[in-house]
Parts: sequence; structure tokens; C-alpha cells
Amino acid sequence: MTTHNISTEPSDTAITVQALTTFCDDYLSADAFKDYAPNGLQVDGGRPIKRIITGVTACEALIDAAIADNADAIMVHHGYFWKGEPAPITGMKGQRIRKLMQHGISLIGYHLPLDAHPAIGNNAKLADALNMTVIGALYPGESHPVGNIATCTPQNAQSLITHITQTLGRLPLHISANYSAPNSTSAHIDNNRIIEHVGICTGGAQDMIEQAALMGCDAFISGEISERTTHIARELGIDYFACGHHATERGGIQALGHIVSQAFGIPVTFVDIDNPA
Repeated sequence: MTTHNISTEPSDTAITVQALTTFCDDYLSADAFKDYAPNGLQVDGGRPIKRIITGVTACEALIDAAIADNADAIMVHHGYFWKGEPAPITGMKGQRIRKLMQHGISLIGYHLPLDAHPAIGNNAKLADALNMTVIGALYPGESHPVGNIATCTPQNAQSLITHITQTLGRLPLHISANYSAPNSTSAHIDNNRIIEHVGICTGGAQDMIEQAALMGCDAFISGEISERTTHIARELGIDYFACGHHATERGGIQALGHIVSQAFGIPVTFVDIDNPA
């Protein structure tokens, strides 16, 4: 677990949880998204907000970090109450929510709005981190596109692997576009193939690879990989880089925390709970 303080200056400033969520709702245009979980306030801790912890996922370890920091609110990308999950607040979910309520900690979560934001969204921040420039949407015509197309300095796959590893602190799983069958006389991987146009959609968006290929991308970057992704990349001739769901979605929530800290003068600390997936 690592922490990053966005604002460490002591402050007596306090805001209501309603003011905080209204600000974030408006900034992220949360109402514009049809999502898999509620965006905004998910658990009301019932007290003014003076300190905030941010993180990727509202796991118990993040809640414990918030308790240790005497935080009044947690802001995350992956919150609770996902579509299709059991409704009863029991077991692991019950224990997490019970801790929040017992310590008066509010939980605020933003899923697709935090992926899609053109300035501080996960896709935008990943492109920034990789020195890529977003030039359009994977699905043209959407008012709030979740997937993007970006350009980068022309480079081969190994160069991009090195850059991703240095930036995210983990080695991506790479599926080459130029795979040949084992009995072929040609090389399995063409290391000289140049990558310049890249589709980006963080997290569990591996199935957008087909759209990236359709849009003429040389490569697609996401977080996870499925068994089928390998065959799709090879057969459509597009390189795929699975960089980790968690690793690709740290940027958005950190950026939102920075915006909130600047807007309200409240200390915000990002806590990175180690997750190799």
C-alpha cells in the first residue's frame, strides 16, 4: 500500500457531503451516463467532510486506511451496488459498509463518468502518462465517449512495452498482431512493425479491441485480457497490451482528488492498495 498526499496542509475547512457530491456530479456530468452502478454518494457517513481518502476500489484495506487517517469520506472509481449483485448487505459487503457507518465515513464512487472525462478521466490520464495525444473517440458520435484513439511517437512493440512498464510499474501482457502458426516458415512476431495510432480504454474493456481494429488502430491498450482477446488480436492484425485493470485506472481518481482539494481546500490523500490484476 502506498499513499500520495494531494494536499497536506492542515485545514479547518468542512463541507457537506451533498456539496461535495454535487460538485463532482456536475464536473463529471454524471447524470449523462447509463452505468452499471450508482454514481455519486453511495454511503452517507453523516458528518461534515474535512479529510478525504481516494483509491481505485472501495475494498476493506482502503476503508482501514481511511479510518487510520481519520478521513470523513472515501472517493473511488469502483464503489458498491453493482448491477446484478445480490441486494442483501451481508457477508463481505456488510462488513465493509458496517465499518463505514460505524466510523462516520461517506463513500462516493464514479465509474463510467471517471473513465470518460476528457481531461481527468482514466483514459485521458493514461494517454497523458504514456505521452500520447487523444485525437478522437473509438465510437464516433457519442456525446461522452468512454474509449479513445490516440497518437504516439512511432515505435515498435518492444519500445511501447518498455514505456508502459516504466510508466505503470508493471510489465504488460503483449499479444502481437503478427503471430504465425508454429509450423510457419515466417517469424512468430515482427518486431519492426510500427505502432502510431492506439486505441485506449482502461479496465475491463478488452472487447473494444474489435472496434479499435475497425477504426484503423495499430494497437489497443486496456487493463484485462480474455482468452478470446488473443485470437482477435492475431486475426485482426492489431497489437494488444493488457496493462492491468487497477494499474490503468489509478489516474482518474487521483486527478479528481486534486480537483476537489483545489476547489474546497480540503486535504486529499490517494492510497494505492497493491493489486496485480
